[in-house]
Amino acid sequence: MFRSFGWPEIVLILVIVLIVFGAGKLPQIGRALGQTINEFKGSTKNGAAEKGVAKSEITDETKPVDKGV
Repeated sequence: MFRSFGWPEIVLILVIVLIVFGAGKLPQIGRALGQTINEFKGSTKNGAAEKGVAKSEITDETKPVDKGV
């Protein structure tokens, strides 16, 4: 039913966005989207740090145990 997007579909979406928002608003939208992504990344890193979980601090207790079926 749905397939992956190709270049023609992406170009069509970008043209529609340009028509709807106009060329003047696109930099503002891009900036806002970038700030949102950075805040999300920062929140996820802070959440992991608050729980005391860091990639460099994974101990044997947090690693999955291979039972050797």
